[in-house]
Amino acid sequence: QVQLVESGGGLVQPGGSLRLSCVVSGFIPSNYIAKWYRQAPGKERELVASLTRPGGSTNYADSVKGRFTISRDNAKNTVYLQMNNLKPEDTAVYYCNLNWDFSYAWGKGTRVTVSS
Repeated sequence: QVQLVESGGGLVQPGGSLRLSCVVSGFIPSNYIAKWYRQAPGKERELVASLTRPGGSTNYADSVKGRFTISRDNAKNTVYLQMNNLKPEDTAVYYCNLNWDFSYAWGKGTRVTVSS
């Protein structure tokens, strides 16, 4: 059974940076698509970033383009989300999601709070 565990969230001031990690346990083929979603209080979950197979394409929500970077390290079975120049509107719970061969998995999320 595939499990995802996110970490790296916390409280940060506006303009600061955080790096979220999503550790993957269990067998999963390397051609999975990795995505990060977020859900702010009172709002629907939204797609923030996606990454296809290693070396593949990335896509970002307009609100985070130029500030967030999604990446993966297959040797460490980890997907990352580097978040720079954070804004109060980035405050949310961030979730890791993987899709492969008609299967998918979700993590339980890590909370990011951007506030002075």
